[in-house]
Amino acid sequence: MPVHYFELTEKQIGRDLLVEKFSDPACGAFVSFEGWVRNHHDNRPVSHLFYEAYSKLAINEASKILEQALVSYGINSVICIHRLGRLQIGDMAVWVGVNAAHRGAAFEACRFVIDEIKLRIPIWKKEYYLDSTAPLWVGSEVAG
Repeated sequence: MPVHYFELTEKQIGRDLLVEKFSDPACGAFVSFEGWVRNHHDNRPVSHLFYEAYSKLAINEASKILEQALVSYGINSVICIHRLGRLQIGDMAVWVGVNAAHRGAAFEACRFVIDEIKLRIPIWKKEYYLDSTAPLWVGSEVAG
């Protein structure tokens, strides 16, 4: 039976525990994506990030994305976890895992999920900079 799961969390993402959930003898492929906090953006040094979300809408819309991935790509399972709150450089901000009978479907579904999450989910990222300028919400002109 296909499985999908989305979570917003302020806790660090435990990759090893998530990978264990994908043990399935019917699957020959497992693909994951990890998005990490980097130390720069637009040639500016970043000290840390802060993520916020409209949780109810995010979870509802993410469920639609994951269901669409299951149907469109014929995969067995898909999980996505996204962090909220303060994240340090090197922290994992988002994790997507997909398993399927074949690698092509797993790769394509993983790419679809992360692209759609970034496009459709109400999660906002505020960047804090080392050069002591005001933090900015990424994708807006509003200083924080």
